[in-house]
Amino acid sequence: MTAPPPNLPQLLTDAKRWFDDALLSSMQAAGERPVTVAQAAVFANLDAGGTSISELARRIGTTRQSVHQAVHGLIGMGLLKQVPDPTSARSRLVRTTPAGARAHERALRMIATIEGILAERIGADAVNALRDGLDRDWGDPPLVQDR
Repeated sequence: MTAPPPNLPQLLTDAKRWFDDALLSSMQAAGERPVTVAQAAVFANLDAGGTSISELARRIGTTRQSVHQAVHGLIGMGLLKQVPDPTSARSRLVRTTPAGARAHERALRMIATIEGILAERIGADAVNALRDGLDRDWGDPPLVQDR
């Protein structure tokens, strides 16, 4: 029996892993401190003015505890800090430090380079079509009945 071809969620997961591997290894090779995929996801989901741990967890699709652990690891590395939320006395916001902002800008430049390399490998039209399809509004997730 032959294995079925990978489905779209599997292909998307493999593509995400490819980007993560390329970015994290490139950042480390450039002299940045190594971070985990979870820590990189925190950076990818931070707002310029700061973001609460609860909001980060919602955006990433994981638990507050997981985000809390990733954030505190990055605080220990001097890349993030927590500050009082000016709109809520009980809440705190996660923000980048100057070192974190520098590392994040470097990561964004590297992602652009990695995207360029992907375009060289699979073609600019394929990358543009992929970006276009992923950037469209897919609507709410469907509820599908098994037949």
